Amino acid sequence: MNEVIKKSHLNSPTFSKSNKLMRLLWLFTYLIFFRFSPVPLFGYRRFILLMFGAKLQSGARIYPSVKIWLPSNLTMKTGSTLGARVNVYNQGRITICENAIISQDVSLCASTHDYNDATHPLLLSPIVIFNDVWVCAEAFIGPGVKLAVGSVVGARAAVVRNTDAWGVYAGNPATRVNDRQRHI
Repeated sequence: MNEVIKKSHLNSPTFSKSNKLMRLLWLFTYLIFFRFSPVPLFGYRRFILLMFGAKLQSGARIYPSVKIWLPSNLTMKTGSTLGARVNVYNQGRITICENAIISQDVSLCASTHDYNDATHPLLLSPIVIFNDVWVCAEAFIGPGVKLAVGSVVGARAAVVRNTDAWGVYAGNPATRVNDRQRHI
């Protein structure tokens, strides 16, 4: 016999109507004004994101093909870069500190679900990427991860745990494979 689960609470929205409206407005703005802007117009894209609540310092570079779920959950410091086609799935907050490079096609995912609960509630779990980090092409940075100062995440690595300072990580799941020379 299958147990019947009451489903009325499963249909309740996870996000407020104002959140959904803001994301709809952001999607419209992204498609019309952001996505097809010329690559060198980093200041223009910063301005648009600031209007949607992002916390960006001057000198932060965001490429036009970057997908950002909710700009107000994004913080970037001077010298940080979001490369081409980066997916910023920031239901939870994502902070990128100074001189961090997020290379093309990287996925940053700051949320997950509680798989032990039958309703699979959303769990927001912020990501912090500290100074001088380099996340190489097509890597995945999972919920709640902190990438320590100077660490490198190799191409296509999947990071699900915090890294150590000046470590080089590769694989799925990513493990420390080397030390990085301190260049600063």
